[in-house]
Amino acid sequence: MKSDLEHFFRQLDAEQARAADRVPSKADAKRLIDGLFQFLFPLLADDPKPARVQYTLLRYELTKLLHPLLHEENKKTGDATDTFFEQLPGVYDLLQDDAQAILQFDPAATCLDEVIATYPGFYAIVVHRIAHLLHGLDIPLLPRVFSEYAHSETGIDIHPAAMIGHSFFIDHGTGVVVGATAVIGDNVKLYQGVTLGALQVEKSLARVKRHPTIEDNCILYANCTILGGNTVIGHDSVIGGNSWVTESVPPYSVVLHQSQVKVRTKPFEESVNFVI
Repeated sequence: MKSDLEHFFRQLDAEQARAADRVPSKADAKRLIDGLFQFLFPLLADDPKPARVQYTLLRYELTKLLHPLLHEENKKTGDATDTFFEQLPGVYDLLQDDAQAILQFDPAATCLDEVIATYPGFYAIVVHRIAHLLHGLDIPLLPRVFSEYAHSETGIDIHPAAMIGHSFFIDHGTGVVVGATAVIGDNVKLYQGVTLGALQVEKSLARVKRHPTIEDNCILYANCTILGGNTVIGHDSVIGGNSWVTESVPPYSVVLHQSQVKVRTKPFEESVNFVI
């Protein structure tokens, strides 16, 4: 029994050594993504520093995380870091549009500072746009670590590979799921519980478009489910709450889930109590 335990310990030590070379530290990744958020939006910084100082610190943190991930692929970590920061201003411009969209269309939003500091939907969008940038640079694992951190913080699950246009708006957000091959156009609004998913989850479909396309100016209301890689929601359409959609709809469509209403002629003999 003791020899089995010693063998088990050796196995774990060997696995730990291998993991250090292929899996980024979650703690370091969380610190980096929150640091990038505060770099782009200093409003949230606990200890504000000049932008160039922040850049130097963040560049070091990113390079440290990328080195073991790219070492086996013989890619230059410095090149990936350079490209990331060169493209970050474009991400910042997209995020400004996203924040403005939330302010414009949510009556409860009073100012941009409120959107940036408090809205979980905006935080999830920030993390997604950064993770998507890294995904586009063929960085393994780290984009997914970022997206799962946002998922745990907000309840919003957006795969880093999903393609999302400008002025994206997630309201409330809890339970939103956006699959890896989903394509979302410009000026799209999502409410809580929306799922952009796949009709099938077979492993053989890993490289196939499995998730829907949402064209420009669509509104997807709470808990609607849209499935399938060939499903296209035409531009300027509205998908009502609790709707289940597995086929394409043309532009300017309105899809509603109809609830049946029955009017009683007398009261219930016993009170109706639902426990949720």
